[in-house]
Amino acid sequence: MTDAVLLAVDVNGRATVTLNRPDVHNAFDDALIAHLTETFEALGQRADVRAVVLAANGKSFSAGADLGWMRRMANYSEAENRADAGQLARLIHVLDSLPKPTVARVQGAAIGGGVGLVAACDVAIASEAASFALSEVRLGLIPAVISPYVIGAIGPRQARRYMLTAERFDAAEAKRIGLVHDTVPAANLDSVIDTVVAALLLGGPEAVRESKALARDVGGSPDEETRTDTARRIARLRASPEGKEGVSSFLEKRRPRWQEP
Repeated sequence: MTDAVLLAVDVNGRATVTLNRPDVHNAFDDALIAHLTETFEALGQRADVRAVVLAANGKSFSAGADLGWMRRMANYSEAENRADAGQLARLIHVLDSLPKPTVARVQGAAIGGGVGLVAACDVAIASEAASFALSEVRLGLIPAVISPYVIGAIGPRQARRYMLTAERFDAAEAKRIGLVHDTVPAANLDSVIDTVVAALLLGGPEAVRESKALARDVGGSPDEETRTDTARRIARLRASPEGKEGVSSFLEKRRPRWQEP
């Protein structure tokens, strides 16, 4: 555990995992992915934990990939990119399959992989000030490893629009398409989260765990083959000329070549 990920567990069995990199809008890098994965895996084994809230400090929930991480990835081979993408795929899978109910507390912008975290939680409550985007195509990339969870939340039709256009949409639209369950004024966010967690704690722990498994098994969650395939797809795009140009242009704060007249 590092200061980039904070953990608190109260006497009622509520664990709060907080992304704590507000200076970079809680963007992912390989270290944060590893810490989050370890944290969720440990919480899954704790008998004293009955519900998990995923929160974030600062203005944004998560801005997706960290710039420093993107710079390092720009020089990765396809095989290195595949291994790297596999770590993010594992994180989202661990969160999705956690044997405890999970609640996303979305207080600000969730971009790219941040949307994946929201989609992988059982319940998502957003501030009315929150915003969302699947921005990968603007970088010549695709939202590969998060796609099964995002499509599971919003359906293929809405996914086609927002994965292709990379439009930013607000909390009301996120609720309309099913990415979040409810939107509330920022001042009421914590009280609504408290109400949701209290409801989760009223259920029998085993029944809640089995109900989550039932919803995943009947509704469908990505199997290992799908997770491997999505990691392979993003690795191929990252290593492609277009992917390299998209990331380079973003880091250099210029238009990618495909946007030039």
